Amino acid sequence: MTEQYTAYRDLIAHSLDKTLGKTNLPLPERHEGKVRDRYGLDSERLLLVTTDRQSAFDRVLATVPFKGQVLNLTSAWWFGRTRHIIPNHMLGLPDANTLIARRCTVFPIEFVVRGYITGTTGTSLWTHYQQGEREYCGNMLPEGLRKNDRLDHPILTPTTKEEGHDQAICPEAIIKEGRMESGEWETASQAALELFAFGQQEAAKRGLILVDTKYEFGVGSDGRIMLVDELHTPDSSRYWLSESYAQLHDMGMEPENIDKEFLRLWFKQVCDPYHDKVLPQAPRELIIELSLRYIQLYEMITGKQFVFPSENELGLPMEERIASHVRAALASQEEML
Repeated sequence: MTEQYTAYRDLIAHSLDKTLGKTNLPLPERHEGKVRDRYGLDSERLLLVTTDRQSAFDRVLATVPFKGQVLNLTSAWWFGRTRHIIPNHMLGLPDANTLIARRCTVFPIEFVVRGYITGTTGTSLWTHYQQGEREYCGNMLPEGLRKNDRLDHPILTPTTKEEGHDQAICPEAIIKEGRMESGEWETASQAALELFAFGQQEAAKRGLILVDTKYEFGVGSDGRIMLVDELHTPDSSRYWLSESYAQLHDMGMEPENIDKEFLRLWFKQVCDPYHDKVLPQAPRELIIELSLRYIQLYEMITGKQFVFPSENELGLPMEERIASHVRAALASQEEML
């Protein structure tokens, strides 16, 4: 490990008790999601706060230092580079953990695009393939695939957005059940595939494989369909290191990943994360390693050095820092009106 990442590891270790687990800002319409807390600003805008909560298996597993900052800034980087494909909801970044977004009506569908057959969760393509399924969400899969094989072409495997466990669904059912209109489906599904192609191209330039990801879309007040939530982050996406993929795959070994998959695997090995009421606490070193990987991925994708909060900011409660930055941003915007 380089000297730089050794220093990063020390900073992460000293910040294990300074994570952002939840927020309670003095703003209306508070809604707590798996990772993001949402607030209303006015009739056209929302404030999204990306916390350090680590979600998998439809539940929160831990909090990870600087994770929220990585997710928010990574999404912002991709949002700024994909507007030629489809508009998105980003209006501004008051703070490293926050984003001011356009209000919209979000479709109750997650657009999951997969370039490889892999995964460990109940909705993963490999799990269903192992169980003998050869048609999945309207996609026909050939015989003889091995785990982590590249697919002939990326496929779209949408899921419903449920309070409990998301369910796979085919395009015909989405339209038949009234979850989306056919024109909306066509626009959003085409955008999802184009976003994935762009993401894979950009990842390849940086020594990465964008394996799979998920997108969410909504309709704004002007009737336009736009991209929302997050984009190509280590939470919504699976990344492998391209340099070693072929050799490891030929040897029947798992690819080198740079996302949260290794944490998923740890929980799968030590418990039943879908059904156990109480989960074991993730080991300290795993949390540090996950934070380091998130930061490394941010730097690989953006080409920028990760900027840790200043000593003064680290001395403040994170919610206080966020509230201060949001107030300043909103005041500045009011002055410009």
